[in-house]
Order: sequence, then structure tokens, then C-alpha cells
Amino acid sequence: MKEIVILGSTGSIGRQALDVIRRFPDKMRVAGLAAGSNWPLMAEQIREFRPRVVALAREEAARELAQNLPPEELPDIFWGPGSLVTVATAVDSGVVLNALTGTVGLGPTVAALEKGLDIALANKETLVAAGELVMKLAREKGARILPVDSEHSAIWQCLAGQPQNRVGKIILTASGGPFRKEPADLSRVTVDEALAHPNWRMGKKITIDSATLMNKGLEVLEAHWLFAVDYDQIEVVVHPQSIIHSMVEFVDGSVIAQLGLPDMRLPIQYALSYPDRWPSELPRVDWFALGELTFEPPDTKRFPCLALAYAAGRTGGTMPAVLNAANEIAVDAFLAGEIDFTAIPRLVAGVMEEHAVVYEPTLEEILAADQWARGAAREKARR
Repeated sequence: MKEIVILGSTGSIGRQALDVIRRFPDKMRVAGLAAGSNWPLMAEQIREFRPRVVALAREEAARELAQNLPPEELPDIFWGPGSLVTVATAVDSGVVLNALTGTVGLGPTVAALEKGLDIALANKETLVAAGELVMKLAREKGARILPVDSEHSAIWQCLAGQPQNRVGKIILTASGGPFRKEPADLSRVTVDEALAHPNWRMGKKITIDSATLMNKGLEVLEAHWLFAVDYDQIEVVVHPQSIIHSMVEFVDGSVIAQLGLPDMRLPIQYALSYPDRWPSELPRVDWFALGELTFEPPDTKRFPCLALAYAAGRTGGTMPAVLNAANEIAVDAFLAGEIDFTAIPRLVAGVMEEHAVVYEPTLEEILAADQWARGAAREKARR
């Protein structure tokens, strides 16, 4: 039995991961769960999966959870920032699925890696902000980083043990989001329109990132660290059907692609089952109903966030952490109705321009840059 810890169990990825685990009761068991403040859903998950330890972000939510479960169903319950590390290190072997949103996911990732645990990584910010540190730590501890994002899972499967010197370039596919072609004036789009992704059903933050193409930019930064390729070897291609999840072009010109329906349970299952590949009842591609697969270059004038991410990655040091933190604040401000859609990249660019980059930063310097960028972004959002 493989023991699984899920950080972010009440979010979109966490719920889908539990659906995968539910299908393999003889292969996996849930050892720990962590979430924000949704204690009613956490209570349901505890009743079904019986974890030994759980964590919630707030004390009030933890108390409500404890009061609404019978004593015989009560796991060990923790709350507050340190509780994520407690749950992430609750097992001696197995897989920690990090499906948290934001740099809050960095600490528990580092703690689990220090213990030598494999990380199924759906938290982009871990590698965006601290990719060099995290990958070095994983190598030192003999732990594996198992990609959960559909694009990085696709690349991982396409590479399938191929030597690094055979890779020509990585091709990340992007759906283009809800505003790929229209409306012409993006400053007037509403929050509801930005949240209406044509292919994927995801959390609010990642859905807005998909609409701005920042999500793809963050994936470029992740791919650089996950697969040890230069930024000039990473290309983004808009593929509106979201059937090809990514491709690898090898030095001889041949291209291997990974295809499948847009269903996050497939890459989640692959990460949790690796190195095996288990049968599933997930929907299959109907090739005759599919019709066509189309491709186009990304419009970086319409969606400047993608270019900002490449620039941050090439600058290096603390700049990717600043890009990520400023974007989180900008997205929150857009969702709250404080700024318009086109202000997101302007705000991020403004914070990046003001940042004094620290090269070869420590974890403390990365976190300090993150906090500085959040403060600078909040100030700009209020103007």
C-alpha cells in the first residue's frame, strides 16, 4: 500500500486526487490531508478516507472540524502555518501531493524533501520561486519530483528516460484561454468571463492565470528546472483543443507528443502510480469525433505575461519569485474588482522593474523577495 499525503485536499486538484485514490483502494491509502478553511468538506474526506493526521489553516476551522466528528473518527488535527509541514512529514515513505496555491506550498515541499519523500508537484510556485534550491535538495536526498501539471506530465512521459543530450526542445501547448481571439478590448472583460475557461475546470487563481497566459509562463519556468533545459529550448504553442498536452522535439528532428482528453485525473494517477501505469476507466479520445488539431503562435502583445515570465527566468535570482508574488496580488485584485484585466501584466511589470535582484539566493532571501513583491504590488493595486 502506497501512503499518500494531500496538501490542498479540498481544492480542485486535491478532490480529483482523492477520486483517483478512491478507484485504487488496494494500492493506495490516505495518510494525511491539509486544506484551508473548508472544514465541512474536510470532514467528509476524513469519514471516507480515514487519514491519521489533518491540518487546516485557521484555528476556528480546526475546532469546528473536531466538534463535528465523532471521537472514533477523529484524526490528529493541527492548524496554522506550521501544520502544513507537520502533515507533509507525517509519513516515512510514500508520496506527498502538493496541490496548494501560492508560495505557502514551498515550506512543506522542502520539509518533505528533507525527509527523502517523493513529491507529486501541482504547486507551481515551488519551482518558480525556488527551482534551483528544490531540485538540488531532491538530488541530495534521493527524492523524486513527480510532475502533476498536464503539460509537465506529458513532457515527462515523452522523455521516458531519454538522455539529456538528445533533447532539441520542449514544446509546451497552451489552450489560449477564453480570450484567445476576442474581445478586442480586454480591459472590459469581467471576472466571470475570465473564469469561463473553454476546456479545463480549475481553481480561480489558475483559471485567471490561464486567461492571461501567465500560467503558461510559470510552466516555462517550471520546465526549465524539471527537465534541465535552457529557456531558448522551451517553445510555447497555442493548441485550442487541449488534446496534445505537450511535445518533445529531439535532436534528429523527430517529435514525440502525449495526447489525451483534458482531464487532470490522468496526470494525477500517473504521478501517484509511477513508475507503474495502472488501468483506468477515465474517458478516452474519440478520434473520429475530434475533427482537427490546430496550432498557432502565442500573441505576446495581447498577452504580455508570457514574455514577462521568460524575462524573469532569463534574469534569474530572485526575479522569478517576484514575478510570481506580484502576479498573485494582481490576480487577487482583479478578482476583487480593484483593477481591470489588462492591469495585471502592467502591475507585474512595474514591480519587476523596481526589484533589485539577488543572485544565487538563499531560501530566506527568496522568501524576503516574495514578501517585498507582495507589498509593492498591493501598493500599486491601490493606486
